[in-house]
Amino acid sequence: MSRQQVQRIGFALLALAAITVVLPILLVIGNIVVRGLAAINWEFLTAMPKNGMKAGGIFPALVGTLLLTLGTAVVCIPMGVGGAIYLSEYARDTWLTRAIRLAIVNLAGIPSIVYGLFGLGLFVLFLQFGTSILAGSLTLAIMTLPVIISTSEEALRAVPMEFRTVSFSLGGTRWQGIRNIVLPQALPGIITGIILGLLRAAGETAPILFTVAAFYLPRLPRSPFDQTMALPYHLYVISTQVPGMPEHIQYGTALVLLAVVLSMNLVATLIRSYFRRRRQW
Repeated sequence: MSRQQVQRIGFALLALAAITVVLPILLVIGNIVVRGLAAINWEFLTAMPKNGMKAGGIFPALVGTLLLTLGTAVVCIPMGVGGAIYLSEYARDTWLTRAIRLAIVNLAGIPSIVYGLFGLGLFVLFLQFGTSILAGSLTLAIMTLPVIISTSEEALRAVPMEFRTVSFSLGGTRWQGIRNIVLPQALPGIITGIILGLLRAAGETAPILFTVAAFYLPRLPRSPFDQTMALPYHLYVISTQVPGMPEHIQYGTALVLLAVVLSMNLVATLIRSYFRRRRQW
């Protein structure tokens, strides 16, 4: 068998593997779109739920999801990027930093239900924040931090050392080199990590189940210490806990959640592409 034939067989197997992975995803998305499109209208997106959530809209759940995602971003982005900068640019390669990196990798693999129980014990009970947006955002931020730190650190380490050397040779301090040269060059990878973490936070059910999510709350929250509805938990409730729920409402809610996640992903892709075009290597 010639080298070209082996290459063709390898490409064919890779294409088959890609189709095997992508096709079920497309079928699931298509099924959600077909079944949920009938429920999508202005009232469904902007009205309060009523009649035991069997009528009305999902506006409180939609707003609650956006508030939780925003709260998570406010907490985890500065801490995650700052931690990555320290580990990549300042920390020496010692047993302690290696142990910290190992702990970060292990934390990224912990099931979300464990984070939910941790948030319940620390933020809801010990710190007495109650079941609130603040407790839920902090719990989701802790869950998201390992992803942001690890991906941001890899993005920073991927920037060639020559960029730092040139900055030092021109009389710049280490922080000036990081802020003006390294960070802008690593920004596409950092944004990718941030969006991956926030997308996971936006779609999680277990952590908010213990810390913030309300079963039925047909009003908007008034402060960070209020409970709120959220799309992932709302979808779980109307699919499993409410008898006689119309199917189109279930799939419509799933479609809205899917649209929110894909929209965030699209915005992140556009931002990442913009900064990648400006990258100098």
